[in-house]
Amino acid sequence: MKNLFLTIAFLSSFVIANAQTTPNSDKKADIQFAGDSHDFGNIKEGTMATHEFIFKNTGTEPLVLSDVHPSCGCTSPEWPKEPIAPGASATIKAIFNSNGRPGAFTKSITVTSNASSGQKVITFRGVVEPVSTPSTDVPSATPTPTKAENTPKVIKAPTVSSNKVNKTPVKPIPSKKPALTNTSKKSIK
Repeated sequence: MKNLFLTIAFLSSFVIANAQTTPNSDKKADIQFAGDSHDFGNIKEGTMATHEFIFKNTGTEPLVLSDVHPSCGCTSPEWPKEPIAPGASATIKAIFNSNGRPGAFTKSITVTSNASSGQKVITFRGVVEPVSTPSTDVPSATPTPTKAENTPKVIKAPTVSSNKVNKTPVKPIPSKKPALTNTSKKSIK
C-alpha cells in the first residue's frame, strides 16, 4: 500500500511539472497553402514551367522554412529564407525543367518547417509534348532496309565431286618484276 501511494505521488508530480514547463504549447507557427497542387496541362518540351504556391502563417509565432526539397533534380524550388510573421503570406516558386522529359509527369516538393502541422507536400503535374526533330519530319533519302535485306546472305561453299573441286579456274597474275636469270655456269635441271 505504501508503494502504491509513492508511485501515485511520483506520477502526479511528474504530470504537474510537465504541464508547468509547456504553457506556450499553443503558441506555434502553422502553414496553410492556398492550393497545394497545380496542373500545368500540356507544355512543350524544353519549357521551364513555373508556378508559385502561396501560403500563409496561420499560427501565432514566426514560421521558418528549414528545408524545401523537390522529388527529383528536374525541379528547382525557391523559398523565403527569412521568418514569416504570424498572419503574413509568402510563396514557394517551383521551376520544372521539361527538357528531355516527354510524357506525363507528377512531381512533389516536401516543405519542412517549424509549423505545428509538420511537413507539407505540394505537387504539380502535366504532360510534356515532345518537340519533333527535323530527321523525323523529313522522309529519309536512303530507303529503309526490308527484312530480307537485313538477313545475312548465305555463301555456298565449293562442292567436291570425284576428287575435283568445281571452281572457276584462276589465272595467274602477271608479275611486273623482271624474270630471274641464271648467272651461274651450271645448268639448272
